[in-house]
Amino acid sequence: MSSFRLLISIVPHDKGEKLTRAAMESGCRGGTVLMGRGLARSNFMAVLGLGESTKDVIMMIVEEDVLESVRGAIIASTSHEQKNFGELFCTDVDALMKGGKFVEGEKGMAGNSNELITVIVNRGYADDVMAAARKAGAGGGTVLNARGTARETDERFFGMHIVPEKEMLLIVVEADKKEAVLEAVKNLSCLNQPGIGIAFCSPADEFTILGKK
Repeated sequence: MSSFRLLISIVPHDKGEKLTRAAMESGCRGGTVLMGRGLARSNFMAVLGLGESTKDVIMMIVEEDVLESVRGAIIASTSHEQKNFGELFCTDVDALMKGGKFVEGEKGMAGNSNELITVIVNRGYADDVMAAARKAGAGGGTVLNARGTARETDERFFGMHIVPEKEMLLIVVEADKKEAVLEAVKNLSCLNQPGIGIAFCSPADEFTILGKK
């Protein structure tokens, strides 16, 4: 039975195509490039308005038997770029739809040392979430603009204000910091109202910093 991994790369804007070319030449069948916004890795830089930049977030479903080849190609393709050029990690895919059918995957290895925390909030709240996460030990994060799909009737039924414009914040942290970061986010006063946001975690295996070593 085939197993699959979701390979995620976060690099400066307009560099995503370079990575996807290298990946496809090494066995990946394609990927999706999203535009995101990188947030400062420290509160000091954020206050000064520094450290924020436009990012390409590349998501590729890769079969397990070519994963190392694809990872190696991506790392090699960025080896001449600046230090701390970007990030590369992968997470489990339990099932994949191909040709209208679902193909089951196998579980990845347990005991990962990093976690991907995904926080989806109403637009305008991602910077507050990132500030709280940094105080709890997180570094930087990447924000993607998104759109909610809740129905207008849900607002009347649940008695909450639904905002369709969303921000998706991706934060990779060491596994031992996960609980502290989630607790800090949960306790934000701006997120205490129903319907403001959700958060979930996924293993971030084989985390690699791209660029010159």
